[in-house]
Amino acid sequence: MKVVVPNMIQHVGDILEEKAEDVVWINPLESVFGALKLMNEHDISVVLVQINGYLVGILTERDYIRKVILDIHASEQTRVSEVMSRDLVTVTRDDTVHHCIALTKKHHIHHLPVVEVGKTIGMISLRDLFFEAIEAEFGPVAEDA
Repeated sequence: MKVVVPNMIQHVGDILEEKAEDVVWINPLESVFGALKLMNEHDISVVLVQINGYLVGILTERDYIRKVILDIHASEQTRVSEVMSRDLVTVTRDDTVHHCIALTKKHHIHHLPVVEVGKTIGMISLRDLFFEAIEAEFGPVAEDA
């Protein structure tokens, strides 16, 4: 268990060390329906879109709602590359939690891919940042509460 010192500057690397899940990714030529099935299987709301390990986009439930459902596209025929977000905001393991929170606020996003030497090594969410900030301020939050 990690010892949290209140008000200590936390970094993305600290969050990644605690996260057990792997990054879930998909090829941009896969169907949106396939991406949705993948999200459902892993109980997640976002998949990274990669080619040969390099991040090229991100597909979120919000992308699906706004670009497929509302535009009356069929998810079986629509390719991930047609609706994924391309202008990505990424961070490194050395970025601070405070910096990441500022990025999510500025860009109105919920997920930040963590990239090193052009390759994705993880992803953090606004939820991860929230709990990290709360624990830094008040100490560990009990999961059995």
